[in-house]
Amino acid sequence: MKILKKIIGELLDHAKIESPIEACGYLACRDGVIAASYKMTNIDRSNEHFSFDPREQFAALKDARAGGLKICAVYHSHPRSPARPSEEDIKLAYDPDMLYVIVSLNEAQEDVKAFWIKRWKTESVELEVIADEGI
Repeated sequence: MKILKKIIGELLDHAKIESPIEACGYLACRDGVIAASYKMTNIDRSNEHFSFDPREQFAALKDARAGGLKICAVYHSHPRSPARPSEEDIKLAYDPDMLYVIVSLNEAQEDVKAFWIKRWKTESVELEVIADEGI
């Protein structure tokens, strides 16, 4: 999956701002490229899990549709753990067509990784970072 470089920066910035709780949101694609991010409020205010604000969720879906984008991924941060799905992430991954992107602030080097989670099994997906003018 391709992702614009600016989106990686937005995800890392959002994770840092929300730390120590998990940041969360949607990512939207155009022509197979993640080209937009929609920051959401983690209404759980937890450092171990997240829930979207339903109004923000609806607004993101509406905005993406109006802009010719498709919501293609859910992202959230792991403030103190690696960028891999936790047991809870796997248990709560209900949409098998959604990519799950995890932003880790735990490592000596910040990390962003993507996964398909289907039937409680995970598969790593390579994120190819491309120039912002790449689409």
